[in-house]
Amino acid sequence: MEMQQVRYFVTLAQALNFTRAAEHCNVSQPALTRAIQQLEHELGGPLFHRERGNTHLSELGRMMLPYLESIHAQTCAAKEHAKAVKKLERATLTIGTMCTIGPQLIADLIIRFRAAHPEVEVAVIDAGAPEMVDKLEKGDLEIAVVGVPEELPDTLHQLPIFQEDFVILLPPNHRLCAHNPIRAAELHDEPYVSRSNCEVFKPVRADLNSRGIYMRQVFSSPRDDWVQGMIKAGLGLGFFPEFAVTDPDLIVRPLVEPGYSRTIYLASVRGRPHSPAVGAFVQEARRYPWPAQKKAA
Repeated sequence: MEMQQVRYFVTLAQALNFTRAAEHCNVSQPALTRAIQQLEHELGGPLFHRERGNTHLSELGRMMLPYLESIHAQTCAAKEHAKAVKKLERATLTIGTMCTIGPQLIADLIIRFRAAHPEVEVAVIDAGAPEMVDKLEKGDLEIAVVGVPEELPDTLHQLPIFQEDFVILLPPNHRLCAHNPIRAAELHDEPYVSRSNCEVFKPVRADLNSRGIYMRQVFSSPRDDWVQGMIKAGLGLGFFPEFAVTDPDLIVRPLVEPGYSRTIYLASVRGRPHSPAVGAFVQEARRYPWPAQKKAA
């Protein structure tokens, strides 16, 4: 059964006149008649009776009418929705973002995007870096904000949007608050509160250990609010991306000799067609004043 046959049947059921139905469908009457005959063959019986110019639905036609009307209505609705999505009139944009990226930057970008495109609904999914990459490659996400210490897969198109340094987070009464910046060697034997989702700290810890610098992990949580709360309570110091710090009562100090940083990318699958909403979001991300631009200004 073809959608064209369904449209012709519904139109003819309303007009009960082959000539007027053909005109309404913008086809010739023979073409409409052939389509109805093909549909009757598929459904196993006549759908209309034609008696001395009087066209009316058969019993089978009356039974099929509500089903085919429903199919026709849903098809029309689907076409209208597709047109609206193409025009960004009714669209949903799902953005993936790593849970280790500070929410304020992404929130500001989304606010700007929504101001420019108020008809687009935005949803955010947060997860670790491996999950984000997996969702992108499987097609569960069209676009994601990611940053990992290793190279991203070649299958992903990567637009670098900003770079951030990692900083040391301290409670206000910590002895290292007097040091600005903090040298990595000064971290040796310090109690450390771990962000268990931090994708950077594993290679950083290996580098610190190779330099003879060892910290004592005393607490671990995947939630940055818990980690910052424990630092604030005096349990130990923390290692944070500079734009992920949300508690204003904590002391932030740069880390040097060595320092560590990461690049954050807007990633999508290379060569895969994307929705107009994704294209609009990428354009907005290109215009957004990311931290490096703010610093340069």
